[in-house]
Amino acid sequence: MTSAHVVYATITGNNEDVADIITEHLEDLGIKTTETEISQTDPAVFSDVDICIVCPYTYDEGALPEEGMDFYDDLPDLDLKGKVFGVAGSGDTFYEEFYNLAVDKFTDAFKQTGATQGAESVKINLEPDEDAITRLDQFVDTIVEKTK
Repeated sequence: MTSAHVVYATITGNNEDVADIITEHLEDLGIKTTETEISQTDPAVFSDVDICIVCPYTYDEGALPEEGMDFYDDLPDLDLKGKVFGVAGSGDTFYEEFYNLAVDKFTDAFKQTGATQGAESVKINLEPDEDAITRLDQFVDTIVEKTK
C-alpha cells in the first residue's frame, strides 16, 4: 500500500488547512497518510513512506519557520531516492518578492535528497479558497500518478 507523510508549519492556521486538504485527498485516493506539525517531526520519517510533502509558511521577508529550522537543515542530508516529494504552502502576496519563499527553499532542499519532484510546487495566498482546493487536489493527483 502506498504511504505518505505530510508535514506542516503554521502560525495563522492556513498551512494546517493546506496540509489537511492534501491529507484528506491522499486518503480519498486510498493512500495511508500521516500528518504532523514540523517541530514534532524528524525528517527521517520520510525514509519510511513513498510520498513526502511539506507545507511551510514564509515568515516576514522570506524567513523559514523558526520551529522548522532543524527539520530544514537536516532534510538535504537524507537519501530519499525512489521517493516522490511535493511542497505546497500558504503565504501573503502583501510580501511581494518574498511571497512564499519557504516553498521554494524546501523544494530546493528536497532536490538535494535525490527524491523525485512529483508536482510543481503550489503557492496559496492566505486561506485556501475553492480555487486553491482544486489546485491542491490536482497537486496530489499529479504526485500520486508519479508514484505508479
